[in-house]
Amino acid sequence: MIAVLVAVSVVVGLTGALDARAVADTPAAGDPSPSADPFYRSPRPLDSVVPGTVLRTREVSIGILGTPTPLRATQALYRTTDHRGAPTATVTTIIRPPGGAPTPRLVSFNMAYDGLGPVCVPSYTLRGNNPSPLTTVEQVAMSGYLATGHTLVVTDYEGPDNEWTVGRLSGYAALDGVRAAQSVLSLPRSTPVGMVGYSGGSVPTDFAAELAPGYAPELRIVGAAAGGLPVDLAHNLPYVSGTKDWAGVIPAIIVAYQRAYPINSASFLSARGSQLTATVADRCIADFASKYPGLTDADMVRAPYHSLLDVPSVVEALNDNIMGTAGTPRIPMLLGIGQSDAIGDSVMIDADVRGLARDYCARGVRVDFRHYPGKSHGGAYQPFQTDAYGFLADRFAGRPTANSCGTIPPGAALDPIPVPGGAG
Repeated sequence: MIAVLVAVSVVVGLTGALDARAVADTPAAGDPSPSADPFYRSPRPLDSVVPGTVLRTREVSIGILGTPTPLRATQALYRTTDHRGAPTATVTTIIRPPGGAPTPRLVSFNMAYDGLGPVCVPSYTLRGNNPSPLTTVEQVAMSGYLATGHTLVVTDYEGPDNEWTVGRLSGYAALDGVRAAQSVLSLPRSTPVGMVGYSGGSVPTDFAAELAPGYAPELRIVGAAAGGLPVDLAHNLPYVSGTKDWAGVIPAIIVAYQRAYPINSASFLSARGSQLTATVADRCIADFASKYPGLTDADMVRAPYHSLLDVPSVVEALNDNIMGTAGTPRIPMLLGIGQSDAIGDSVMIDADVRGLARDYCARGVRVDFRHYPGKSHGGAYQPFQTDAYGFLADRFAGRPTANSCGTIPPGAALDPIPVPGGAG
């Protein structure tokens, strides 16, 4: 427990790095980029390969801020499924507790890597490459689990094309990452698994919880903790439009979604929109979120459009990724959100998270809802991670789950927004 408290205290000192104005991610000399590393390439066609099958493994060292550490990990390339149901492959990093054998407690720790380029992925940055405060904050939070004997499964859940915030792809990747880890460690499917993720990491965590009953029913997932959730990006878009710290996510979302969906961005982007999407196309979040202060949704499009929400293909893609639409979790859920203004934490929306929590409650899910008044998106990270650690510790121990379902205030409706007429 002392080690956990030390880790949490370090997180407190680093949570400012989660704000959009953090030091930009700067590639450093070291391992080749995943785009140039043959380990990441599937060695065979995947159509007949079972999801979660390990295709290749290697042993690596974990680094912090560009410095190697004695901590070792196994990386596995494995078969998973994309949001269209097609086979694909991605990598997970399996980190054992220091000095010990694999333990029968797995934590699927989904980092908020929020990246559009290959140098953003955890399997690369955890080896000390492309050092950034964002990665370090997450590594400190991970250290609490490692110090208390948990084995971590840290997945490149955006897939090989870095399809950021694409929910089903991310959820499948997280679930298959657990399957791959169990195979590598020779653990039975009955091994208890906890899941946790904040901000971008909440996407695979929440969608995995929704998808698991149908996609991976054999996994013994005991609980999932998701904080700072982008529940409905059609709601987040007007919230961040024109802001100082988060407007840069607007072109980044277009980049990610035109990779994943049939979006012809040339048919609606303005000259500035085209320039910005090209600029951010291989960047990590600290190098785009706050780089375009004052950028508006309207700046991104040309006539006859006034907003990205006027474009049918964009709306269809956003609607496909509303949390709560992929299934019903059969496990206890912890959902957390900060609130630094009347709407939310400066990027995520309080009413949306309440709406999701209440929707789960109505479906019989036991929800522990945590609200962090006065906390920005970065400021809520530390209290959420502290709560998440306690929540998962209780789940692994089989203790009763707190239930907020009778006390959560009303939230936003999360119905898909109408798709505009016309082609887009």
